[in-house]
Amino acid sequence: MEYQNSGMLSRDQLLYLFDRFAFLTSHPEVKKRIADAVNDKQEAVAVTTAIQGEIFSEMGVDPQFGLACLGKVNMTYENDRELMAQFYGFLAKEEIACDEAELGAEKFAERMEMQQYLHEQQLEMLKHMRNFHLDDQSAILEKIHQQMEEANFESEASVLSVEQIQDIVRRRVSPVFQPR
Repeated sequence: MEYQNSGMLSRDQLLYLFDRFAFLTSHPEVKKRIADAVNDKQEAVAVTTAIQGEIFSEMGVDPQFGLACLGKVNMTYENDRELMAQFYGFLAKEEIACDEAELGAEKFAERMEMQQYLHEQQLEMLKHMRNFHLDDQSAILEKIHQQMEEANFESEASVLSVEQIQDIVRRRVSPVFQPR
């Protein structure tokens, strides 16, 4: 088979890969393929990488070349916001496919439900924060950052309750006028 091999994959080739990969990894037989590999003590990412290689072959691109190009997308297309968004979506889909295979359907569904709940809490917290002055918002974000560092960046640490937010704002010491 004759493969196309220039310096880098084109934007259209990358977009095709991202779409095709999302399409394939949404199918039950492909999910089963990844899960079976995990059950056979293989790395899930090895299977998703093989799937990417198969897509490159379908496209007439040398799989080794195509996979090497994926490592250069950030540098080559850093100013193409749309492509970069698609690329990060592609990476997220790969991670999700691997997680689903490694956790099993039931635990994966529980994790996705928990992430959805956490996302909703974060959204509510951000809406509530908008009611405060920018200095207060900065103090709240600093507290979240500190909390996340202490929790080794566990996502659950990225949420503060309304009471915690109000406490942070209350504790902020505003400069008091001092007569001379």
